[in-house]
Amino acid sequence: MSVLTVENVTHGFGARQILANASFRLLKGEHVGLIGANGEGKSSFLNIITGQLTPDEGKVEWSNRVTVGYLDQHAVLVKGKTIRDILREAFQGMFDLEAEMLGLYDKMGEASPEELDKMMADVGEIQDMLEHGGFYMIDAKIEEVANGLGLGDIGLDRDVTDLSGGQRTKVLLTKLLLTNPTILILDEPTNYLDVDHIEWLKRYLKNYENSFILVSHDIPFLNEVVNVIYHVENTVLTRYTGDYEQFQQMYAMKKSQEQKAYERQQQEVERMEDFIARNKARVATRGMANSRQKRLDKMEMLEKPREKPKPSFQFREARTPGRFIVEAAGLVLGYDEPLTRPVDITLERGQKVAIRGVNGLGKSTLLKTLLGQIPPIAGKVELGDYLFPGYFEQESSRNNTNTAMEEVWNEYPGMTNFEVRAALARCGLTNEHITSQMMVLSGGESAKVRLCKLMLKEVNWLVLDEPTNHLDVEAKAELKKAIKEFKGTVLLVSHEPDFYEDWVTHVWNVEDWTTKIV
Repeated sequence: MSVLTVENVTHGFGARQILANASFRLLKGEHVGLIGANGEGKSSFLNIITGQLTPDEGKVEWSNRVTVGYLDQHAVLVKGKTIRDILREAFQGMFDLEAEMLGLYDKMGEASPEELDKMMADVGEIQDMLEHGGFYMIDAKIEEVANGLGLGDIGLDRDVTDLSGGQRTKVLLTKLLLTNPTILILDEPTNYLDVDHIEWLKRYLKNYENSFILVSHDIPFLNEVVNVIYHVENTVLTRYTGDYEQFQQMYAMKKSQEQKAYERQQQEVERMEDFIARNKARVATRGMANSRQKRLDKMEMLEKPREKPKPSFQFREARTPGRFIVEAAGLVLGYDEPLTRPVDITLERGQKVAIRGVNGLGKSTLLKTLLGQIPPIAGKVELGDYLFPGYFEQESSRNNTNTAMEEVWNEYPGMTNFEVRAALARCGLTNEHITSQMMVLSGGESAKVRLCKLMLKEVNWLVLDEPTNHLDVEAKAELKKAIKEFKGTVLLVSHEPDFYEDWVTHVWNVEDWTTKIV
């Protein structure tokens, strides 16, 4: 049974076509992975099926009585509310029923016998609904899911406005799972989760009885939880049955067949054109030449399979620094209150260090403190000589009206128009991306622009805060290659061990430093 049917949806932004005659169906119990390169239209498709975007053409039909839960990473969390308050909103329908039941109890003292009988029946019905829905176990359910995703470590009574971007996403994801909708729609849910909580979510989704649509560039995660792949490429949406590995095999076969079919047709066209050119002037063979020309005119020409621009990343290396990059003594991280006990840190030239640990313990704070952007609560930080750091920040402004070109040009005004375009093109961005405002680019396209700026700078110390968030598979592989080839020092925050395990020299776990219970 199909719970969602999408027929011939076409959508674009200005001259840029995102989807063309896209069709999609979601069957009951299917676990769908929606995949494709950065900027292919995955998030736009999710916005169309959730009604946030109206397609230019086509229709979207949900079956009756389905509830749809969408992880919207840009939802507003109201100041003054605690994490627990937000999570309890997942059960608002039940709280409304409870309020209705209590209102009925209040009215019973003044009711006639007939009214009292009706009220008692209503109360009994509501009571059954609350019990069946697990209303009296709500707090235990909140604790279970919140702890699974690491919110228990943060504290459920914290004001939501005090949270980092990653913690905020955890709250929204936890609330979504607690609503237990018939259809889950998840757009890159692992971006702000650390390893343990990704494992918890993986188990949750593998055992999820209902349907979900998942966008993710975390291939090991995707591979374990989906049984259907929808691939969006060059405005076309294609369905494959199976997990990601099976998709890769079928996709490679399909691309090979398309290439061979195109080459065969081109050879046939060349032979026919050659025959026509040689025979159309001769009376004896003009009829055959005209016949071939008619066949050629009626032939449905295959398009040459289009290749997406592949990114090519390389960091420019500055002069060699001194032996010690950073030396910190008695360092206590935090803003208003300490996040860690006093720790001593030494980072030497050439070391490549991954920083791991659950969110909220100070990974991003550590990077900013070592770079001198924020002061430590206590202790001192000494930077080495001849340092040229390059910093990639985890989050970027969502209201940036600069085009991608302007974004680079503002930082490197001495470059020519051609040089800026060439630098952005090397990062896998097309002319459409280059002339688009940063705020309309996808997360992956925006990350490529920010990486482009970093790669134009001469650096000997890379400081990278979750650089793989939003990057597609090819860009991630290329970034990994560039970091491995970089001869300088690297300090990386990442929740993807697959990305860093084979090239780092050290792993720092902030859980060993924290003052919190982990």
